[in-house]
Amino acid sequence: MSSTEIPFVTITELKDHVGKTIRLRGWVTGSRSSGGIAFLQLRDGTGTVQCIVEKTIGEDFETASHLGQESSVELTGTPRADERAPSGVEVDLSAVHVTQNVADYPISRKAHGTDFLMRHRHLWLRSPRQRAIMLVRATIIKAVRQFFDDDGYTLIDTPILSPGAAEGAGTLFHVDYFGEQVHLAQTGQLYLEAAALALGKVYCFGPTFRAEKSKTRRHLTEFWMVEPEVAFFELPDVEHLAERFLVHIVEAVLTTNRAELEILGRDVSKLEAIQLPFPRITYSAAVDRLRSDEMHEKLLALLASETKRLADMKAQHKQLESQESQVTKAWKKEKLGRELRELGDDIKRLEVEVGNLPAHIEDARNFEWGKDLGGDEETILSKEYDRPLIVTEYPKEAKAFYMKVNPDDPRTVLNLDVLAPEGYGEIIGGSQREDDFDTLVERMGEYDLGGEEYEWYLDLRRYGTVPHGGFGLGIERTVAWVCGLKHIRETSPFPRLLGRIYP
Repeated sequence: MSSTEIPFVTITELKDHVGKTIRLRGWVTGSRSSGGIAFLQLRDGTGTVQCIVEKTIGEDFETASHLGQESSVELTGTPRADERAPSGVEVDLSAVHVTQNVADYPISRKAHGTDFLMRHRHLWLRSPRQRAIMLVRATIIKAVRQFFDDDGYTLIDTPILSPGAAEGAGTLFHVDYFGEQVHLAQTGQLYLEAAALALGKVYCFGPTFRAEKSKTRRHLTEFWMVEPEVAFFELPDVEHLAERFLVHIVEAVLTTNRAELEILGRDVSKLEAIQLPFPRITYSAAVDRLRSDEMHEKLLALLASETKRLADMKAQHKQLESQESQVTKAWKKEKLGRELRELGDDIKRLEVEVGNLPAHIEDARNFEWGKDLGGDEETILSKEYDRPLIVTEYPKEAKAFYMKVNPDDPRTVLNLDVLAPEGYGEIIGGSQREDDFDTLVERMGEYDLGGEEYEWYLDLRRYGTVPHGGFGLGIERTVAWVCGLKHIRETSPFPRLLGRIYP
C-alpha cells in the first residue's frame, strides 16, 4: 500500500483502527527518549495520544528524538490497545514526516504569569486546560441554540450598531456612523420586543459591548449573550423559563464534557445538584438576610477560616521552596517551580480576598435598601445555596427603564436576577417589560431618554401592546461557573478586558 492510500484518522478514531496502518497529523506537545526508544505526545485537536518510535526505523528515529515542543508532523503507524493510556491506545510508528521543527516555543512547561499567558493567548489556547474550556463553551453554545430551537423559538439577528442606550449611557462604546454618532449594542432586547410581537417566541444570540471600567474577575468589555423574549409572558413565566434553561445547559455539559471537567478539576457533584426548582427570594428579603445577625456571624466565621487557610498556604509555600532548593533533577525542579508559581498566585488572590472581607462584612451589615446588589452581595447570597438563586423585585431606581413597575409595590419592578451558586453571582438578568405607553414614557423621562431614536420603541405600546418579558444570559459568566474558573478571562478565546486588546 502506498503512503497516499494509507488513511488519515483523528486521535479519537484510533480505537476503530487497532492493528491497521494509519496516518496522523498534529503537533508534538512533548517528547523523550530512552535508549533505543523515543516517545512522542501528539495532539490533533480531538485528543492526545502517545506514539512510540523505535531505533530500528532508521533516520526517522533521529528525527523524532529532536523534535521541539509544538513541532507539526505527519506520522505513519499502527495503533494498539493499551488500557494504561489515557486515550486507550498507543501508536507504534513506522515513519515520521516533519512539517516544521519548532525551536524555542514561548510557552514552556514551567509556570508562566497571567500577563505573559494573556499576551500569548494565541498560543496558550493549545494547552490542555484551555482546550477543555473551549470545548465546554462550545457545548454550552450548542445547548443554548438547541433549547430554544426545539422549543419553537425563532432566531432573530439584532443590530450591533444602535442609535440609543438600553442599559445606561455610561457604558456605551461610541462609533462614527457616516458622521452620526451611534453605539455598539449593549443588548438586542429592545429589537427583540418588536420581533416577539410579530413571532411570539424569539431569541437573539451574539456579541454585546459594555464600556464599563471594571477590572473585576466577572467583567469583559465584549461578551456573548443569548436573549429570549416572549409575548404574553409575565414575571413567573420568565422565572420558569430561566431555570429550565440553566438545567438544560448543565445537563448538556455533564453528558458531553466529563473528561474536560476532570481536566479542569471541577467538582461535578456541584453541577449534578443543579435541579428544579430553584430557590427564590425577593430583593427586600435578600437585604434583610444580608443585614441579619446570623449572616454577620457566618461571615465572621468565614473570615477566621480563610485567614487560617491563608496561613496554611504560606507555610506550604515555604516548605515547597525548601524542597526546590534541595532538588537537582531538572524535571523535578521544573515541577516544583510550577507548583510554587501556582500556589503563589493563589496566595496573592486569597490575600486580597481576606484583606477585603472586613469591609464586605460591614457593607453587608449596613446595606441600604434601594442600592443594586453588587458583586460582593451576590457572592454572599449565592454561597447560601447549592443551586442558582432567583432574586426578584428590585428597586426601580436601580434597574433599567423598560422593566415593568410592580403594581403591588410601586417602589420596585417585576424583574429577576439569577445568581449562580458557589459565589459566582449573576449570570441571568431579566424582567417583565413595561407594556403601558404612559408609564413607559414617564419612566424614560426619569432616565432622560427620548427623542426620535426611541419612537419606534414606543410604537410597540401604541399598536397592539401585550404583557411580555425575557432575559439575557452571559455566555462567559456561565462558562466560568460551569467550569469552576476563578476569572472570566479564560472563558473567551480572545478576551477583551479594560486595557487589553491584544492579541
